[in-house]
Amino acid sequence: MNTVFFFRLMRNFAFFAVILGALQARAEPAHGISMYGDPALPPDFVSLPYARPDAPKGGSITLGNTGGFNSLNPYVHKGTSPWQLRFFTHEALMGRSWDEPFALYGVLAESVEVPDDRTWVEFTLREGARFSDGSPVTVEDVLFSYEVLGTEGHPRYHSLHAQIDTITQTGPRSLRITFTGDSRELALLAGMRPILSKAQWEGRDFANAPLADIPIGSGPYVVSDYEAGRFVQLTRNPDYWGADIPFRRGTHNIDQIKLDFYGDASVMFEAFKAGEISALREFNADKWARLYDFPAVARGDIVKSEIPHGKPSGMTGFVMNTRTPPFDDWRVREAMILAFNFEFINDTLTGSSQPRITSYFSNSELAFVPGPATGKVADLLSPFADDLLPGTLEGYTLPQSDGSERNRRGIRQAMALLQEAGWSAQDGVMQNGAGDPLAFTILLSQGSSENKAITDLYVSALRRLGIDVAVETTDSAQYVQRTTAFDFDMTPYRRALSLSPGNEQRFYWGSAAADQEGSRNLMGATSPVIDAMIDAMLVARSQEDFVAAVRALDRTLTAGRYVIPFWQYTVGRIAHDARLRFPEQLPIYGDGPNFMPQVWWFEDS
Repeated sequence: MNTVFFFRLMRNFAFFAVILGALQARAEPAHGISMYGDPALPPDFVSLPYARPDAPKGGSITLGNTGGFNSLNPYVHKGTSPWQLRFFTHEALMGRSWDEPFALYGVLAESVEVPDDRTWVEFTLREGARFSDGSPVTVEDVLFSYEVLGTEGHPRYHSLHAQIDTITQTGPRSLRITFTGDSRELALLAGMRPILSKAQWEGRDFANAPLADIPIGSGPYVVSDYEAGRFVQLTRNPDYWGADIPFRRGTHNIDQIKLDFYGDASVMFEAFKAGEISALREFNADKWARLYDFPAVARGDIVKSEIPHGKPSGMTGFVMNTRTPPFDDWRVREAMILAFNFEFINDTLTGSSQPRITSYFSNSELAFVPGPATGKVADLLSPFADDLLPGTLEGYTLPQSDGSERNRRGIRQAMALLQEAGWSAQDGVMQNGAGDPLAFTILLSQGSSENKAITDLYVSALRRLGIDVAVETTDSAQYVQRTTAFDFDMTPYRRALSLSPGNEQRFYWGSAAADQEGSRNLMGATSPVIDAMIDAMLVARSQEDFVAAVRALDRTLTAGRYVIPFWQYTVGRIAHDARLRFPEQLPIYGDGPNFMPQVWWFEDS
């Protein structure tokens, strides 16, 4: 063979090899995307597995909320809006299946495309997708939504925006987003951002819009009426564009959903008993057993349904603000946990029927394994050994009392830790070397009767330690304002977690979010170890590495003693009008707004 010809041949081969490699690196457009592997549902799926595709449409229901509202825009930081709105009125490019750890399927987008390294994602919009005012959903609306939410929207949208390099239109109905961050999850998060109407908001003050400026969405429902602070009426859009797409079949079956607002949970419960509310979630197992025996239940007009789930416990408890003394000292936080007589409080308020939360991801495979850290978890944590709080590597276990009211052992241990931290009891008052008393306030939201009952039992133990503790109750609007600004010492806290934690963890307890008003990092955690474990979780390329990183994060958070854990909610409890029905197949995530009322229907027979 001639040498020149040989090199030309090899050069051409190399050229075609590069082209072939590029084509192979570019994935084909798909109907869905999963965090790891392929989504469970095939391209021709009929409906979500926990939805009944032929469910009847019709009926009206009323749901209850405590507190009030002064905004109907759930996408901004300002004001308090009904939490249900973003599940009813707006849509994203893709929607989440709650029967998989983390998988998305097309809603506004008909297809999604990603390369193996997920450095970018491309979406193609469906023809016919429309806002409730009849205008088409365009690529321009999508580009506008990412920009306005990432800069003027609620802080929960800012993290993704900071990790986007470019967003460009690639065709009449397609766009590509490239990322700066190294995380498999970014492509999925990009598919979940709500899409707003550019025509409605361009040139207007989105972040400070008045109550009357209701965001126009493309979702199944529209806000048809409201009275500030009292009710919101949602009406199913008869011209909803997406009623027949697979992701929507059998969902959003109720014609009218009214959200009524009540001063507190007790008043709301009485309204439910009187038939003014159609369904009520109950989180206390003891109340579920004792209080739901009123006449409507006996007649069969009200049905009690229990919905099991396989998701992590998340964290529910009293969160301590570590930004200021005294909770900037882990020993004081541990003393607060020791003084919390869980066994006695649990027996008093739930009849010991609900197990305690033992970590942030308890009740799932993501929870840290008790005892010393081993294997990949130890490998992740060991480089930070000098920065770890006691119990992180060797294992941390919540204290247990003997169940008696006095909790003598817990109080003794709490006293010893406080002394180690520089506090001592003088004439019945816990004080430091300068004579300043150990004092703090527990902030409660008005109408939270269960949290008030827990607080009352806890305060008596704290006062036995000589701690000057006050309880302050505010209305819901002021409570949101105070917690958003981190203006509290200790307050009730609830953080739900999924089977596929991701970038939101930075917003929950990453150092960058500690001083970002409106973030979910209420405890003010600023730990390089937490940050590193989140990073390790986000760049994991295998399920094994992912689980190890989450377990290491779980250890770090739990040993951080940021929250005094309460009890788990291992089953969802819904008392409801007997005419409300739901499918037999339940999602692995159990109950939530994407289950009740999204896949329920009204059957008056």
